[in-house]
Amino acid sequence: MPKQPTAVDSFPQQFAEVKFDLPGSGLAWLDDRREAGIETFNALGLPTPRLEAWKYTRLQSLEDTQFRSARADDANAVVDLIPAVLPADPERPRLVFVNGFLRRDLSMTGGLPDGATVECLTETLERDTGWVETHMGGAIENDEHALLALNTAMMSSGVVIHIRPDVIVSKPIEILFMTGLTDVPVAYHPRNLIVMDEGSQATLVKHYVGAGVGAYLTNTVTEISVGPGAVLHHYRVQEEDLGATHLKSEHVRIGRDGTYDSFALAIGGRLSRTETFARLEGEGSHCQLNGAYMMRGREHCDNTTVIEHMVPNTTCREVFKGVLNDEARAVFQGRIVVHKDAQHTDGYQLSKALLLSDRAEMDAKPELEIYADDVKCSHGATTGQIDEASLFYLRSRGIPQALARNLLIQSFLGEALDEISSTEVRKAMMDKIVHWLPAHCFLADEWRDG
Repeated sequence: MPKQPTAVDSFPQQFAEVKFDLPGSGLAWLDDRREAGIETFNALGLPTPRLEAWKYTRLQSLEDTQFRSARADDANAVVDLIPAVLPADPERPRLVFVNGFLRRDLSMTGGLPDGATVECLTETLERDTGWVETHMGGAIENDEHALLALNTAMMSSGVVIHIRPDVIVSKPIEILFMTGLTDVPVAYHPRNLIVMDEGSQATLVKHYVGAGVGAYLTNTVTEISVGPGAVLHHYRVQEEDLGATHLKSEHVRIGRDGTYDSFALAIGGRLSRTETFARLEGEGSHCQLNGAYMMRGREHCDNTTVIEHMVPNTTCREVFKGVLNDEARAVFQGRIVVHKDAQHTDGYQLSKALLLSDRAEMDAKPELEIYADDVKCSHGATTGQIDEASLFYLRSRGIPQALARNLLIQSFLGEALDEISSTEVRKAMMDKIVHWLPAHCFLADEWRDG
């Protein structure tokens, strides 16, 4: 019996079939990058646990699933309800992508001040291809990554945000990626480009959500440039379906006195992995990479980060907290690199995981790599179970066990949510956590006791 083609075999074939229909086809510089991307992917193949960075995560879902590229007609899926992280606001700018394609009928671009542009990649390529050529790839230090190369070859859509000098966008910008409601497993590869010019400020909320049942692949790359004195608050919620594979890499450059403030909440998905590479390139720059995750069943969540301090007088803070139940597994790999000339660096990293089952698994690998001699850096990682003394205390006050566990979990995750500077976003994230909890916190002995 002939061997069933895998993703490694099928993606190059898909590229050959769709490359003339991809956005920007015919632009020599972009065609060259796409061809180089697929060649790199062919040479590297899918990452395996033999690579140190992938030691704890295997892309089994890609090895045993045959995907096809998302097509324009996949965007015509009926959407009865638009999921949202924040409360409805008709004046808030919002782009909605369904199976990788922009749905203009579901999007809103009002509420933006002069000097702020929010549009899909296709529109920017048509309007100002030179600007895209200049900025695309500028935040990526090393493009020898297979999934990044695959995205470069296959990028079919995505969002472009450009905030010009000293422009302040007061309302959060929402970007929604909905996937599913297709007859077969589909794959799509959004490429997002965010450029914050000097002195600008904005808040971005990205939401990835499954809209149906079945397998699909999201392979996203986001490039972010934070200019001198600029501030970007970047919040993400990943609520993919049970059969989804969610792969995301983010590449961030931060200039003098710039601030990149990031928080990610991961809920669900067969396999999810977020890679964040941040470089502090200007004195006085600050980077926050924070997050929380909640996994159940046999879900797998991987957060891998690299923060590089390139110059003196920069700071970073990183707090990740997670809750694992059943046979779920999570990975945290965090590395802070202080380069030779980066004196007076202040770096902090913390990873904590709470196991609700003796079958759940957490792999933590915090790292500090320091080449300067006048720095202040610390890191830590802990994994444990719910504190029985605290649980007993709450139950002794008449609180049912399931509710007591919920309260303790909310309190545990609250430390990570405290890192969110926006009160509105913090409340929305806690609402997501609260809605996730009841499905798994009711213990078997509650049934017996009742």
